[in-house]
Amino acid sequence: MRVLLAGGGTAGHINPALAIAGYIKQKEPDSEFLFIGNRDGMEQRLVSQAGFPIKSVVITGFYRGFTPKDLVHNVKTVHYSFDSRRKAKKIIRDFDPDICIGTGGYVSGPVILAACNLGYKAVIHEQNAYPGVTNKMLAKSVCRVMLANDDARPRFTDKAEFVLTGNPIRPSILSVKHDYAVKKLGLDTSRPIILSFGGSLGAECINKSMAELIARSAEDKRYYHIHAYGQQGKWMPDMLRDMGVDVDKCDNLDIRQYIDNMDECLAACDLVVSRAGAITLSEIQAKGRPAVLIPSPYVAENHQYHNAMSMVNKKAALCIEEKELTGEKLIETVDSILTDRSVLTEYRRNAQAMAITDANERIYKTIKEVLAEA
Repeated sequence: MRVLLAGGGTAGHINPALAIAGYIKQKEPDSEFLFIGNRDGMEQRLVSQAGFPIKSVVITGFYRGFTPKDLVHNVKTVHYSFDSRRKAKKIIRDFDPDICIGTGGYVSGPVILAACNLGYKAVIHEQNAYPGVTNKMLAKSVCRVMLANDDARPRFTDKAEFVLTGNPIRPSILSVKHDYAVKKLGLDTSRPIILSFGGSLGAECINKSMAELIARSAEDKRYYHIHAYGQQGKWMPDMLRDMGVDVDKCDNLDIRQYIDNMDECLAACDLVVSRAGAITLSEIQAKGRPAVLIPSPYVAENHQYHNAMSMVNKKAALCIEEKELTGEKLIETVDSILTDRSVLTEYRRNAQAMAITDANERIYKTIKEVLAEA
C-alpha cells in the first residue's frame, strides 16, 4: 500500500498521523509512506524522528483583523494557498498513492483537496469534538470522515460519510496497569493520587492554581501530587518555596518540569487535572480516569471547551473555564470528587465507557474499505 499523509501545526494533528502510519506499517510491512508538511512546522522534526520521509509546502492561516499588517499577511496566504496546491499536486502525482489521509491543520487542506481533484481516494480524521475549519471544508470531497468523538458529527455542515474511530492511543498507555505503576513509582494507595499538567510548555493558570492545592497538601498530606509545570513554568518551584513548601522534604509531592513516563503516571493516578486536548482526553478515557478539565481558550474554534464538555455531559469530568479558575475554585472542585467515593466511582466508570481503545484498527479497517470500493 502506498500511503500519503498530510497534517501538522500541532502535535495533536501530527501524532495521530504517525500512529496511523505506524499501524499500517505493522499490518503491511511492505507499505510505502510519504508525509507532506508545512515547511516550518513541527511535523518536519517529528516525522523525521519517526523515520518517515516528508516533503514540504508553505501554507499559513488567515488573520481576522483589518490592519495593514493583517491585510499583507492575508494576501500572502492566498498566494501560498494556490502555490501549495500546485506543489502538492506534483508531489502526489510523483508518489502516486493508493490512499491519502488528512489529520488536520492548515497543510492538510490544500494537500487533500489536491488529491481529491486528481481523483485519488482520500479520508480525513477529526480528533476534536468541534471540527476544525480545514476538515469541515474537506468533508464533502473525501471518501470518509473518521471521527474521534461522535459529538463532532452534527457540527459538520456538509453531508459526508462518517465513521466513528476514536483517536489513536499509544500502546503503552493501554498496557500499563495500576498496581504495576503504583509499585514502579514507589507510591501507596492510602491517599488519592492527583496527576496534573498543562502540556509541554506548561499553563500558567494551572500552575498557579495547582500551587495553592499543592501547598495545602504539603501541610495536611491529604493528597499525593505528580505535577508537571512545563518549559515556561520554571518559576513554580520558587513560588512554592515562597509559600513555605519545601518540595524535597515532602514525601507526597513529585513536582517536575516534564512527565516522561505518562503511561505510568496516568495508570497510577486517581484524578487528572489538565487542559482538554483531544489526545489527552482519549488517553484519560482509555484509563477510566476522572478529570478536572481547564480548556485552553487560545485554540481555534475554542475546541478544547467542546472536548471538555463531551466528558462533562457524560458525568466523566468537571470543567473550570480559565476565566473562572482560582486556587480556591480548583481546591473546591478537586475535593468534591475525591472526598466522595461514590462520585469518584461514577466518574471513573463513565470515563471508561467513553473510551475507544481500538482506534488504530478501526482506522485501518476504514482505509481498507475505501480501497476496496470501485
